[in-house]
Amino acid sequence: MNSLEQQSWQSVHDEVLRRIHTREWKPGDLIPKEVELAEQLGCARATVNRALRELASEGFLDRRRKAGTRVAAHPVRRAKLDIPVIRLEIEGRGQKYAYGLLFSERRTPPPEICANLGVTADSDMLHITSLHLADGKPFMFEDRWVSIAATPTILEADLEKISANEWLVLHAPYTRGDIYFSAVNASEAEAKVLRTDPGISLFLMERTTWENNTGITSARLLFAPGYRKHSAI
Repeated sequence: MNSLEQQSWQSVHDEVLRRIHTREWKPGDLIPKEVELAEQLGCARATVNRALRELASEGFLDRRRKAGTRVAAHPVRRAKLDIPVIRLEIEGRGQKYAYGLLFSERRTPPPEICANLGVTADSDMLHITSLHLADGKPFMFEDRWVSIAATPTILEADLEKISANEWLVLHAPYTRGDIYFSAVNASEAEAKVLRTDPGISLFLMERTTWENNTGITSARLLFAPGYRKHSAI
């Protein structure tokens, strides 16, 4: 999509959102059809369609086939979470990044990984653990399983030099994923890796991604004490 097309659908998006916010179109109202909106706003129907799809994904519109498009009765703004490259996150904080591969083994997955990724117990997987550091201090411990069937070229990657996190972001596009956040008490082994005290509360992120129905990777990301997650809404 070129910049002109981007600007065009974005301007339609903003105009529709303005009408919703000013209550020109109230919750539950049926909005004009795409053809009518295209005529009103002087653009192509495809441009209107792109804008309305975006607004529906953001929770402002309720689109139903043959029933038209309505302003959501209870609009909910949905947070968008991207998968970050940990190196860039650390460098974005103005800190020096370092990385160490702790363990890498090709093996079959345990039951919990089979359940997470929808793979069988005899699946060919890569189990990786690594430590990401910021200014020489532990930042995040990564415990990850990767499906070799989904990403066979990961076997050619030098995971001593590039983290699985960064390699997957660059080479393994995904269509959907699950993310869970929780607080856990550090085990003795986790505390040793993160250079903290056993039992201390840590921020845990568990993330699984798929390419359509094919499981790609399941990761357990454990952050050092004091970590805060930021997301825009």
